Amino acid sequence: MLTINKLLPSGQGLASVLVRRAAVVCLDWDVRQKSRFEATDSQGRRLGVFLERGQVVRGGDVLVAEDGSLIRVEAAPQPVLVITHCKSHGTPFDLTRAAYHLGNRHVPIELRADHLKIEPDHVLAEMLRRMHLIVTASDAVFEPEAGAYGDHGHAHASGHGHDHDHDHGHDHRHQHG
Repeated sequence: MLTINKLLPSGQGLASVLVRRAAVVCLDWDVRQKSRFEATDSQGRRLGVFLERGQVVRGGDVLVAEDGSLIRVEAAPQPVLVITHCKSHGTPFDLTRAAYHLGNRHVPIELRADHLKIEPDHVLAEMLRRMHLIVTASDAVFEPEAGAYGDHGHAHASGHGHDHDHDHGHDHRHQHG
């Protein structure tokens, strides 16, 4: 078994040609949110992944094995619920309301400008339908938001595409009231 204990978010620092040539492992969200798991890569190698507790693997990340080999992570399609607003009876703001209610339930959510994605849950699907939203079962890649306090080294699901280590000139000492 090939042991892996290092993760490079989005392959940071690697030449793109190395990332393209790397073996691939395709993982769904249930596995990618774990810091310890086993998998098999595109070369048939068994992988034993041992990352820091709380570290989440995203599609596009690169795992580095103890022997120096690279394994590019692809997010596998999985069952999801796609939530959209009703163009006849609602507005895009309905998605904001839905995200608020799902967030209050600590549900992992992938946020997009025109839809939300969550893992299948018939109780939540019914709640969303009562809010006049359209809920459709699908198989798709699922990349939920990381939350306000973690996973800052990754590109966000919104496609923002950079980490937040630079200064926006924002005074963080202010208070919200």
